[in-house]
Order: sequence, then C-alpha cells, then structure tokens
Amino acid sequence: MNFSLLLLILIQILSVKCTVIINGPDNNVINKCNLDPALIAEIASYKNTTEFIINEITQKWGTKFFSQFKQFIDIFGARPSGSKILEEAIDHMIDLALKNGLDGVTTEDVNVPHWVRGEESAVMISPRRKNIAILGFGTSICTPPQGITAKVIVVRSFEDLNTINESQIRGKIVVFDPPFISYGKTVIYRTQGATRAAEKGALATLVRSVTPFSLYTLHTGSQYYGENVTKIPTAAITHEDADLMRSLQTAGKEITLTIKMFNTFDMKISRNTILDLKGSEDPRKFVIVSGHIDSWDVGQGAMDDGGGMMISWFVPVILKYFKITPRRTIRSILWTAEEPGLVGAAAYLKAHENELMNITFIMESDEGTFAPLGLDIAGTPEARCVIQEILKLFSPIDKITESGSPGSDITMFIKKGVPGASLLNANQRYFWYHHSEADTISVQNEIDMTNCAAFWTAVSFVIADLSIDIPR
Repeated sequence: MNFSLLLLILIQILSVKCTVIINGPDNNVINKCNLDPALIAEIASYKNTTEFIINEITQKWGTKFFSQFKQFIDIFGARPSGSKILEEAIDHMIDLALKNGLDGVTTEDVNVPHWVRGEESAVMISPRRKNIAILGFGTSICTPPQGITAKVIVVRSFEDLNTINESQIRGKIVVFDPPFISYGKTVIYRTQGATRAAEKGALATLVRSVTPFSLYTLHTGSQYYGENVTKIPTAAITHEDADLMRSLQTAGKEITLTIKMFNTFDMKISRNTILDLKGSEDPRKFVIVSGHIDSWDVGQGAMDDGGGMMISWFVPVILKYFKITPRRTIRSILWTAEEPGLVGAAAYLKAHENELMNITFIMESDEGTFAPLGLDIAGTPEARCVIQEILKLFSPIDKITESGSPGSDITMFIKKGVPGASLLNANQRYFWYHHSEADTISVQNEIDMTNCAAFWTAVSFVIADLSIDIPR
C-alpha cells in the first residue's frame, strides 16, 4: 500500500466519528455525532456554492426546466416497458442532454418485459347486474376467449384465505379486500395474491386497489407468479366495488362475475441511459443520481417517475452549464423497466458489480417531486452523520429519515453496502395517483418540482465534491 493511499484512509477514519443513533418520531433520525471540526468547517464552506446553485435554478431556470418536463410528458405520455414510445422518450432525453452541452452520454442495452394490455371487462351477473371496472396487473395472463364466469369469495387477508377450506375456494374468483395500512404492507396482495389464491384452486383474483383514497380509481402494478403454481388472471378493482362485494357477501348474497382479460407478452431490448459529468480529480469515483424513465400504461407517468427522472437528468446538465465540476464524477442514470421489477437497475448492477467500490453514494427520486423536505438515508452511522451535517446547508430542507429501504432501483445497491438516499418530499397524496389514470402533469407543481431540482443538484454536488468519500 503506498503512502498516499494510507494517508487517505487515515483521514477518512479520523474525520468521522459518530456515537449514538436515536430514532425519533416518524422515523426521523436524530444523530449524536462528533464530527471532526475540520470536516464541519469544510462542509460549511459550501454555503455560497449551494446558495448560488439553488438561487440560479429557482429564480432563472424554473420555468424553462418545467417547460421541458411538461413538453416531455405531453409528447410521450405513458411509457411502458418494451414499448416503442419508451425508446422514443429515451432518444428525446439523450438529444436534450446533447443540445444542452453535455457530451458524456451513453446507453446500455437491457432485455426487458413487454406486456401489452388488451380488452378488459368485468360484469357482476348476480345478485344484480353491474359493470365492474378492472385494470389488469402487469404480466397477468389472459382469460379464455369466452372469459371466466364464476362465483366470488371475498377475503380480507392471506390469513383469512388460509382459514377457508380449499374446496370452498376451488373454481371461484377470489376478491382480496385488505385495508390500506401502508404501501409496503398492503402491496403484497397485488404482487402475491394470484399465486396464493391459485394454490387453493381459484380461477382468478381481483384486488382492492392499493391506495388510501379512491374516486372510483383503479391502480395497476406488477404481480409475480410463484413457481409450480397455475397462473391465473389477476386485476385491480376500485375501493367502491370491493366495498360493494364485501357488503353483499356479509348480507349472505351469492355473487357471480364474468371477467374477460386479453393481453400479449414478449421481450424487447431497451436501454439504461447514463449521463456523466466527469470529476475533476477522481473521475473513476461516482455519485449516482437516478430515476426511472418507464411508466405504467395508464395516466402519463408524470409523477411516477417522470419528475424523479427529470430532476436527476438535470443535475449533470445544469452543473455543466454552470461550469461547476465536482472532484468525483456525477453520474445520472435514467433506469429503464423499473415498473416490471427493477429490471434496468438489476442489469446495471450485474454489468458493473466489480465497480461498486467506485460508487461513493447513490441517490434516487421515485416517490414524487412535491415540496422537498430532505433525504431518506441508508448507510452506516458515520455516513448518516456526514449527510446530516451536509443537510444543515439546506435548512429548512434538512429533514433526515431512515426508512430502511430508500428508493426502489437503488435498494439492491444499498444491500451491497453502497450508502445512499432517496428524495424526501411532501408526498402524502402520492399513492392517491400512483399507477393510475390520475398520474398526469396536473399532479405536478412548477415551484415544488423546481425546488426539488435545485436541492437535488446542490446536495449531490456537495457529496461528490467533499474531500472524503461518504463512509461505507
């Protein structure tokens, strides 16, 4: 080991000392840190630069930035994995980066699922006739051409399902009607419901849309068939229709539905898009900012994840324009095929696994671009202490939380030991619109999104420019 490398390691060890982590209300992380005064002073020295970045973006670039985003959403709309429109959207973002003067743009091919929704319908035959709105889950199989007509059984949970004798499930349509607790806890009925019901002989499943609020809104998403289990059709229904069928069953009424679902499935080649602003001193090391460019086939994918993709695309582009170059490379990645199962991120990880030590920090915005609040962190106590100190530059955008799994695409990198964070923002209504026709440009707000872009740019610059790597 040479002397310079040894000295660098010693500096990193001595610069960061963190003692106690206390979890406060709402998972807010309150750190009792004992950082080296020299590091605190170094971080504080970025105040003028961060204020310049934020002021320039919010006061001079907001309207142009949001206009570029709105144009993207208006032109391309929904961008499903494997679709031609997704590839055209990728080309557009590449061209836009090049026109804005960023030359470090590359792509990497990814083999992705291409599931195309066809006709979908459901009709309640008894105890009265009523059309039931449905929205198939990604990779669901079709029904037979004549559809499936069967009696319905409504259950609250997998525990309820397991208490029912298999003979009472076989040949029926299972309706999962779970209360919304949180997305992470409730989404299992969408992702696993078809497999669990098929194990008991069900012909199809319908799932109460995974959302805390409904105006007769349908929410789609991925589902995954288990091994050695018969694949059955599966789709979302609204809260209102789930409530109706629950009420009818409680009243002792026999419910019969006819479901028809048609779709196609194959594999296509898509691309992860990589935009680099090369570091001035150690370009082999990266701070990654990211968001996914694909969406579901409903709505416009404006919130999920057009906004997160756009603010991440913006970081190297605007820093290049400002002629502000950090020590390390800032790499923006527009992930492809996140929605069908983090496909683009998994492909990138596989291709770059031997380079993980070069990723000093990884960031993702994929839970809205509403008013920015701070960061949701994953990493060592030492890493959290440094990030907490950095966030003092952005008060009042200085909240730090620790959910345990920030982001979606970046989770697999964090599990490999890479420290990271996702954008924390005022997204209390995020799941009102998520994976539905309501995810449109109308959900986005120019001021909020511009503030997200400014914060995202400035905080990633500081992390990429510090004299020390974020501790692993």
